[in-house]
Amino acid sequence: MINLITETSKYLMILLIAFYTFFNFRFFSLPDLKRKRVICARQNQAMFLIHLLAYVIIYLKTEDEKILVFYGAQVVFFLAYIYLCRLFYRNISRLLVNNACMLLCTGLIMLTRISFGRAVRQFVIVAAAAAVTLVVPWIIGRVWQLSHGAFIYGILGLALLGAVWVKGSTTFGAQLSLELGGISIQPSEFVKITFVLFIASMFYRSLSFGSVAAATGVAAAHVLILVASKDLGSALLFFVTYLFMLFVATSSWLYLGAGLAAGSGAAMLAYQVFPHVQTRVAAWQNPWLDMDNKGYQITQSLFAIGTGGWFGMGLYRGMPYKIPVVEKDFIFAAISEELGGIFALCILLICLGCFLQFMMIAGQLQAVFFKLTAFGLGVVYITQVFLTVGGVTKFIPSTGITLPFVSYGGSSILSTFILFNVMQGLYLIKRNEEEDDEEG
Repeated sequence: MINLITETSKYLMILLIAFYTFFNFRFFSLPDLKRKRVICARQNQAMFLIHLLAYVIIYLKTEDEKILVFYGAQVVFFLAYIYLCRLFYRNISRLLVNNACMLLCTGLIMLTRISFGRAVRQFVIVAAAAAVTLVVPWIIGRVWQLSHGAFIYGILGLALLGAVWVKGSTTFGAQLSLELGGISIQPSEFVKITFVLFIASMFYRSLSFGSVAAATGVAAAHVLILVASKDLGSALLFFVTYLFMLFVATSSWLYLGAGLAAGSGAAMLAYQVFPHVQTRVAAWQNPWLDMDNKGYQITQSLFAIGTGGWFGMGLYRGMPYKIPVVEKDFIFAAISEELGGIFALCILLICLGCFLQFMMIAGQLQAVFFKLTAFGLGVVYITQVFLTVGGVTKFIPSTGITLPFVSYGGSSILSTFILFNVMQGLYLIKRNEEEDDEEG
């Protein structure tokens, strides 16, 4: 009986996530605000049904009553977060709120299946981060001096990355985190936001050669410290973000070409200097050559994705625990194995929907600082998604980057909440301006 319920629920969840994803893109084609709200309500219904079906399976497989309590706590959280966002911010982007909840829901489902203890810790962090960052849109709409803090952002970012370089803990060959009071914090997750604010502030002030040179110097310092810390995934993320922000601000193909050439040269140098980069590249080129050592993680990921196929094995029918660090860098492989390739593809499309919303916000804003900030945060987000999924599927070498809102990790969760709520603040600025124009 349990096997029948698991098999039936698997297909129902795929159908529901497909509907959710369809509504995600249907939203953009509707000019009427009332119809958009109906679409968002249907998304909420689909998400809560997916959530219920998944935890029914988890409970039937584990027969642990703590699962029911944990499920109930999540339902209360999601309902509270959705309605508090609407209560505090009447014009908030409901699509971004829904997508954040859908991604969090998927992550918590997979973490509960992999490790209940880690799922509980993740949920506590999610609830705390959601509560703390709920004030961010209000701050963005009222603190107009944000555009004047260029060097504050730059110095703060360099100081945090420098602290990791000097005293950071080493994980898988890279210095990533600081230990503060028994809590591990990954500063690069937060510096990527101050980095975007720094670049936006610099280019808002001036696009002269001197200003571009100064911004490039500070940006290069960020990247070099990350390289020195051997956090090459974050270094690549910062480099790509700066390069695209520079191109959008200046429309200079010369700057873009020079940046690409410099980045290619730096990548070749990093390959020559860092042994763990050589290991990752070797595992990417031919993981089957050393399946028990260098290529173990990526081959297990590919086996999981292949085994799951389009419709997945079903929860508790796969072996995601065989993939090292599956709850962080490789959670996309676990989703593909047990929930299916269609479900995983829909998660990617939901991420793409978030990016499209970010770009629409950037395109509609008039103030240069806000426009560049929105664009830069959008690039950070989609680049992070690309690096994560690209590494899991062997499209690119693994970079150790997490999937926003889905992967395990407190710093990643908090920084993504901040990023989304900064974007919500920018969206509210635009919506409030439109309402003022209509009333005028």
